[in-house]
Amino acid sequence: MTESPTPVYDLVGVGIGPFNLSLAALAHGAPDLRTLFLDAKPAFSWHPGLLMEGTTLQVPFLADLVTMVDPTSPWSYLNYLRHHDRMFPFFFSERFHIPRREYDAYCRWVSDALPSCQFDAYVERLGWDEERDLFVVTRRAADGTRTRVLARQIVLGVGTNPVVPKALRPLLADGSHAGRVLHSADYRTHRARLAACDDVTVIGAGQSGAEVALDLLRHQDGEGAGGPYVRWLARTNAFAPMEYSKIGLEHFTPDYIRYFRALPEARREQLVAEQWQLGVAVVDAEASGDGLTLTCRHMQQDTLFEIRTSAIVSATGYAASRPAFLDGPDGLGTLVDWDEKGRYRIDGDYRVTLDPQISGRLYVQNAELHTHGVGAPDLTLGAWRAATILNAVAGRTVLRVPQRTAWTTFGAPRAAAKVPTPARTAPSEETQR
Repeated sequence: MTESPTPVYDLVGVGIGPFNLSLAALAHGAPDLRTLFLDAKPAFSWHPGLLMEGTTLQVPFLADLVTMVDPTSPWSYLNYLRHHDRMFPFFFSERFHIPRREYDAYCRWVSDALPSCQFDAYVERLGWDEERDLFVVTRRAADGTRTRVLARQIVLGVGTNPVVPKALRPLLADGSHAGRVLHSADYRTHRARLAACDDVTVIGAGQSGAEVALDLLRHQDGEGAGGPYVRWLARTNAFAPMEYSKIGLEHFTPDYIRYFRALPEARREQLVAEQWQLGVAVVDAEASGDGLTLTCRHMQQDTLFEIRTSAIVSATGYAASRPAFLDGPDGLGTLVDWDEKGRYRIDGDYRVTLDPQISGRLYVQNAELHTHGVGAPDLTLGAWRAATILNAVAGRTVLRVPQRTAWTTFGAPRAAAKVPTPARTAPSEETQR
């Protein structure tokens, strides 16, 4: 019995979140490309722990998987509404920002329809086959079956991991505090238990912190007898609304990315730190009796104080991490040119710098905050970035992307070209006449 040949794809995507799903949807319109996208989950899901009632996307519905680069695509949010006979209700509701649950359902509709998307496919290893000059992807199905596929190019869209203050990590590692010490990514899973607590402390001044605090407050009955006491801690100087002015939003454009990439690395690092001030100065945390004790530092007063609480929700954001499948025997990790802080070096097409001997290309999505700026995790730029990668993968313009995207000129204007002044000469005899 002969073994079936290992399939070869032009592009294999690892991870099916909104960004790789956007690439899968746009690539579906390029029939000459053979693509495959793999995810370990049994089906598409997007931040399930934060899909509470009343929560909406931070961006308008036009920032769906495809519309910003291809409004004619069959995978647009408007076509999703049309498919479900909901176009007129949506039109009359006059809502530009859709519920998160709705966005999750829309993405699941797209992922279920695209044949290139395969779930229950856990990627165990990503390596390089020198003889075949191809990437090797080893995946494991839910039943334990392992298979391999080959790829000319790879795009990593594995998402980001929750980040918690260092002081909370021992409590999270201790299984006895499950459901009482958690990241906001798991809030909905433990929502009922938290609502039954006497006192809940929410850490983090971002949107997730605000949504968790508000949701907990809604459990109060108005008389003070029901629902938890809610405490909200933040390191920022004040709680401020999200910057939503028209010009301010232009930081989430390709023009700003080009400006940001041209800055010196030290300045990029400084800007990222200024633009993401999430978290709180929690110095220590420990279990005490049937509760928890937080030791905190007031940043302006430089004063330590303690807080007794029943539960802690850390809404302190996410960060890119190095996927485990890059390491191990013959893993691709040893062939990646990591920077001094162990991060990818990424060019303007989102291509990762690899060992020069590797002819294949490796791309990443939402792992480029340090090289491309604040728009890396923003859904507004998802379709544009996916189209940029798709064009690079295909070696041609599959989808045209705009060259000018903002009114703002982010950098200093270029010096105007100096026109040489003609030299003065003495008038000729003809002129004098």
